[in-house]
Amino acid sequence: MTVMHEPQPYAGASADAIEEHYDVSNEFFRLMLGDTRTYSAALWQDGDTLDEAQIRKVDYHIEQAGAAGSGRVLDIGCGWGTMVRRLTETHGVQHAVGLTLSKNQASHIQGMGLDKVDVRVENWHDHQPEEPYDAIISVGAFEHFVRRYLSREERVEGFREFFERCRSWLAPGGRLSLQTMAIGNKWRFDRDMIRDANFFYDTYFKETDLGFFSEIVQASERIFDVVSVRVDADHYSRTCQAWLDNLRANRAEAIAAAGEEVYLAHERAMAAGVRAYAERFTTLLRISFD
Repeated sequence: MTVMHEPQPYAGASADAIEEHYDVSNEFFRLMLGDTRTYSAALWQDGDTLDEAQIRKVDYHIEQAGAAGSGRVLDIGCGWGTMVRRLTETHGVQHAVGLTLSKNQASHIQGMGLDKVDVRVENWHDHQPEEPYDAIISVGAFEHFVRRYLSREERVEGFREFFERCRSWLAPGGRLSLQTMAIGNKWRFDRDMIRDANFFYDTYFKETDLGFFSEIVQASERIFDVVSVRVDADHYSRTCQAWLDNLRANRAEAIAAAGEEVYLAHERAMAAGVRAYAERFTTLLRISFD
C-alpha cells in the first residue's frame, strides 16, 4: 500500500538553472551528442557507434517500463525527443507526453512533426495528467530533482515526492524506468577530482546534486518495488569520451554555435566525466520499478 504525505515544496533545480545549461544552442548539442541528441549515458556493446549505443539505451528503458504497444507513456526530462519519437514511431505507443524545462528542446521536438507526441515546458512537480499513464520513463533528469547542500533526509524527501507523484499517475500495473547519475563509492579524492566536482556543481550544473543509491531506494520504499538495477559507470565513462571526441573534432563549429566559454566548459566537464566514472567517483544507475 502506498502511504501518501502532504505535497512538499520543490527541492530541485529551477527553470532558470535548467535553461542556462540546456538552452545554449541546439546545434552545439548536436555537434557534441551526435544525431540522437541524447544527453545521458549510452548502453554500449562492442563495435557500437555512439548513436547505436544511445538507441540501445532508449530501447532498454522502453522494455524495462513495459511501454511497447501501450496507450499513454510519460517521458520526464524528454530532451530533444529521441525517446518519445522511438516510443511512437517504433514501439507502437499511441500517445507520448514529454516534459522538459528547456524551451529549446521543446521547440526542437515541436518541429519534428510527431502527431502522437505532446511536449510540454513543465516541471514534473507541477504536472497534472488528464489520464493515467501505462508507463513512465525518466532518463538523465533525476539528477536535477534535488539541490546541493540539502541533508540526506531532505534529499530522500525530495526523491520520495517524485516517486509518489509517479505512482499516482500510473495505471494499475504500470512501471517506471529510471536512469540517473549517482554518487560513487570512491572516497579518496585527490585535488583534481575535488576541483572538478566544485566546477560541476558551481558552474556546469548549477542547483543540482547527486544522490546515493541507498537514498533512491529508501525514497521508493512502500511506493515501488525495485525490479532490476544496472550499475553502468563504465558506460558513462565511454559516453563522455565519445562526447569529448565529438567536441574536439567539431571545435570550430561548436564555438561558432555557442561561444568559446561554453565550449571550454563542456570540454572540461566531459574530460572530468571520463575519469570520474572510470574511477567510480560517480556512477550510473539504471533502475526499473514496479
